[in-house]
Amino acid sequence: MEPSSPEVAAAPALPAESGLHARVLENLGTAICGGELAPGSVLNIDELVDRYAVSRSVVREVLRVLASIGFIEARRRVGVMIRPATAWNVFDPQVIRWRLASAGRMAQLRSITELRTAVEPHAAFLAASRIGRDEASDLVGLAAKMWAAGEAGDEERFLHLDIEFHRRVLLASGNEMFVRLQELVAEVLTGRHKHHLMPHHPHEQALQMHADVAQAIQRRDGERARQAMVQLMEQAFDEMKSLWEQTGPPARSADGGPTATR
Repeated sequence: MEPSSPEVAAAPALPAESGLHARVLENLGTAICGGELAPGSVLNIDELVDRYAVSRSVVREVLRVLASIGFIEARRRVGVMIRPATAWNVFDPQVIRWRLASAGRMAQLRSITELRTAVEPHAAFLAASRIGRDEASDLVGLAAKMWAAGEAGDEERFLHLDIEFHRRVLLASGNEMFVRLQELVAEVLTGRHKHHLMPHHPHEQALQMHADVAQAIQRRDGERARQAMVQLMEQAFDEMKSLWEQTGPPARSADGGPTATR
């Protein structure tokens, strides 16, 4: 009997090879997300070894990671084949990062923002009844620090504080599934910053909305916290609306999945 996937299964990469592994993984992941490697394409391990000048063990480990997030599958008598976007684990932070770095950036921003709009307002609602007193005070203080960093134009500090603010709201919700979304939110906020899709000076309205969310949670006013977070998410949509209008609605591939928006 033929082994089903002789080249994909492998032991973890050696420490000395970790840098090479990361480089090859990033390159292939971005190429798949950007459509440069189309669904149905077959990857040849020997060609990958030559192209990236790495060992077969590095390539096998990269393929193992790509298989674990649904990017590839090993088919008998065919080889390692690229899978369609509908098979991907779109909640994996690596996938989000690669999609944000690809030509499909706008479609990824849209889908993540739609997810946040559905989840974060209810997370704020739950946080108002479940957060501890000290944690609520810290959240209000965090919003104040965001305001100061925003007005000062300190983009790096503002990004760090913004990620932490939304992380704490999700954590305070007490819902373990909401909490798992914090890495997704961090990736999309980092991506917007990296690809210059955020204003240099955050709008005062956005700064006020963060403060409103924190204060409503501290006052245990769940409905007000929900409404304030809805307004914050709508403001994020408005910031990117013109970009989305330039690229149009997400295209659909023949298999129903999103295609790269160029």
